[in-house]
Amino acid sequence: MATIETPAGASQTMVLNMGPQHPSTHGVLRIVLELDGEIVISARPHIGYLHTGIEKNCENKTYSQAITLTDRLDYLAPLSNNLCYCLAVERLIGLEIPKRAQYIRVLLTELTRVASHLVWLGTHAIDLGAMTVFLYCFREREEIMRIFELVSGQRMMTSYFRIGGLALEPPPGWLERIARFMDTFPSHVDEYETLLTQNRIWLARTKGVGVLSREDAIALGVSGPTLRGSGVAYDVRKMFPYSSYEEFDFNVPVETAGDCYARYLVRVAEIRESIKIILQAMKIVPAAGPIRTEAPGIVPPSREEMKTSIEGLIYHFKIFTEGFAPPPGEVYQCIESPRGELGFFVASDGSAKPYRVKVRAPSFVNLQAVSKLVEGRLIADVVACIGTTDIVLGEVDR
Repeated sequence: MATIETPAGASQTMVLNMGPQHPSTHGVLRIVLELDGEIVISARPHIGYLHTGIEKNCENKTYSQAITLTDRLDYLAPLSNNLCYCLAVERLIGLEIPKRAQYIRVLLTELTRVASHLVWLGTHAIDLGAMTVFLYCFREREEIMRIFELVSGQRMMTSYFRIGGLALEPPPGWLERIARFMDTFPSHVDEYETLLTQNRIWLARTKGVGVLSREDAIALGVSGPTLRGSGVAYDVRKMFPYSSYEEFDFNVPVETAGDCYARYLVRVAEIRESIKIILQAMKIVPAAGPIRTEAPGIVPPSREEMKTSIEGLIYHFKIFTEGFAPPPGEVYQCIESPRGELGFFVASDGSAKPYRVKVRAPSFVNLQAVSKLVEGRLIADVVACIGTTDIVLGEVDR
């Protein structure tokens, strides 16, 4: 904390560090606030406290080994990261993925979106003093984590999507497990809204706070619910469909107010839309069929083949460790992650390791809107504005 020298008679301002340990910054984010009393004059986000060098590390791994690094970017939506990277490499190679694998990818990615939004809603609510919602949201998220563990063997860092399809055949009864969760989950979303949507305190803390106009949202390049809360109906799943999203019926929730309350409404509506997509995917996913494409030298054999053949096991190990060499070229692939447009640029020089991997992380781009949201607001409103931006520092400082 420091005092800025000001001319005699002028209002005195103060510089205050918010973070990088502040709980409401949702990660190691430092925001340098200039305050006039409790009014924010300016805000400058500072990053660099969680630097992991994931993009550079990808260049020292084979294409398949790099999948495990993508989980650590947006650690609340690891399957979204897996999907985007795998789609980019598959596009670079020219692989066509079996429909069954595409539908399972959509189903699990939408569950990931729901789980991520539940973490957002629970933490945002507790930031603003609503502790009950936090407990409720994490109760439902725990069920989704158990589903991920059932399918992939891991709760968070799943690495379940692989180049060419899926890592493993889903276990027996996995769809029934999801169906049981879906039977009760919509009523729990109703509970969240009963507690918050018309709550006077919630309205006072979010309505008219952190307004981002449509023009500013476009100019700043924000995406996801932050953009749609400002009246722009842009969703990668609709604009540039991938993994058979064009076959699913769902809406793109949009609000025009551009404030914290609008962004809250958009994310809650997105949870309901994800439920619709999950239910549709459960009906159309085939009970049997290939989960990976046939591509010798690129896609390893199935677990059953490895069990019955020592040659298959050696072959799998060789593909994973030595890798495969795509033709020289470059590709950009984007998807709609829970936070917005997530994109992977992958360049190949013809070797078994990527020449360059660059991530277009939505949290990183959306973070620059924080300054616009908080200027002229009270310092207490900074917490609400950061919360509705829904940043994850793993992909900000990658």
